Amino acid sequence: MTSSFSNLSLAEPLARAVAEMGYETMTPIQEQAIPVVLQGRDVMGAAQTGTGKTAAFSLPLLQRMMKHENPSTSPARHPVRALVLLPTRELAVQVAQQVELYAKYTNLRSTVVFGGMDMKPQTAELKKGVEVLVATPGRLLDHIEAKNAVLNQVEYVVLDEADRMLDIGFLPDLQRILSYLPKQRITLLFSATFSPEIKRLASSYLQDPVTIEVARSNATASTVEQHFYSVGADDKRRALHQILKERGMKQAFVFVNSKLGCARLARSLEREGLKTAALHGDKSQDERLKALEAFKKGEVDLLVCTDVAARGLDIKDVPAVFNFDVPFNAEDYVHRIGRTGRAGASGLAVSFVASSDNRLVADIEKLIKTKIELEPLEFDEDRPRIKEQGRINDGRRMYREGEDGGSPREARQPRERREYTPHRQPAAPRDPFFDQPYEPTAAPDAQPAWEAAAKAAPARSGVSANIKPKKKVAALFKTQSTV
Repeated sequence: MTSSFSNLSLAEPLARAVAEMGYETMTPIQEQAIPVVLQGRDVMGAAQTGTGKTAAFSLPLLQRMMKHENPSTSPARHPVRALVLLPTRELAVQVAQQVELYAKYTNLRSTVVFGGMDMKPQTAELKKGVEVLVATPGRLLDHIEAKNAVLNQVEYVVLDEADRMLDIGFLPDLQRILSYLPKQRITLLFSATFSPEIKRLASSYLQDPVTIEVARSNATASTVEQHFYSVGADDKRRALHQILKERGMKQAFVFVNSKLGCARLARSLEREGLKTAALHGDKSQDERLKALEAFKKGEVDLLVCTDVAARGLDIKDVPAVFNFDVPFNAEDYVHRIGRTGRAGASGLAVSFVASSDNRLVADIEKLIKTKIELEPLEFDEDRPRIKEQGRINDGRRMYREGEDGGSPREARQPRERREYTPHRQPAAPRDPFFDQPYEPTAAPDAQPAWEAAAKAAPARSGVSANIKPKKKVAALFKTQSTV
């Protein structure tokens, strides 16, 4: 096997595109997978994320499809011959862009379909005819049911990030899609990690596959420096600011476990002066693509995201990844930190571990087969006091240092003691009427006024003087007695 792209004997249009992109030496997964796919064999490939899996399956498929290349404008002359399935919209867009660059000097057409956007533009592209269709499973089924996508001439199927597709429940959709395809085809399954479920899927849909593993399963890249800091839940933002400042970092991924937490953290960091964008599943596709584009251009310092961005996103020269929340799934840790240290570059992965995260850290330790040591993080304000501008900072309060170099307690003593006089409110003026003694207004044996009035009123026989007499009311009917 050769390690140089120039010795692959690719078709001239493909070789020119590869040279234009600056590809010279193949990565291990490319070196082992490309010759096998060119032979027409099924492949089950495992490699660390960021090692070039997209080129490992795209280039040999395009090479094999060059025999179908034609300049015709008829859609019938451009049926779907290669289908690439991916779990997320961002991955689908990224892979489609790479395929388009590889095939730019050929007459092979490609397009991408994914959810979260109007189907009409995608339908128009499919109606023109495409050889390579990149898709997410849900939206592809929509086009199949609408009869926009016909897959009866598919010769090659690629399941990229297959473990992620199973994790988010795409197995029934995958089974339905594969049922529409011809039985005779080449199937390629690529994933950063292998699991028993992936192996069962491979045994069901791959025929005598060649297994390629260029790295230990679930291993992390050796170029990534990993740190686990023991930090309280309320101190994580402060820890993030401190590490960014100490390391002089301009950009980083910040991963959280929930969409709500992602939005709240992004708003908090934005208020604290950092250029921040949020990326999670509740964002529209247009918002997600704009956030990624701004991050790639350097217009955004921190991309706060959920695990929707943990798989396969290839953004060069990202110096660090912060796990603001320790992932619930240990395998997601491998994918998260794979966003840095790509293509042989060095990177930093920092995880903030609260007291409730010990079990999750133990799962990661078991997965990557590496002992994890929790490191204490000393904040700037908790360090020994630093003399600055005539003041001493002890982490709790600021006070001036004594002129004679005395202790801080002595420095805080006042120079002169003054007698403290409490402030009293002036008394309200009193009414002299309330200070006079009680004086009765009448003789002690005098009768109350109400008794005198009662005696003066004419007495009614048998009726109390306090009861009012009944009013006489005219009768409407007069009763008659019958004899």
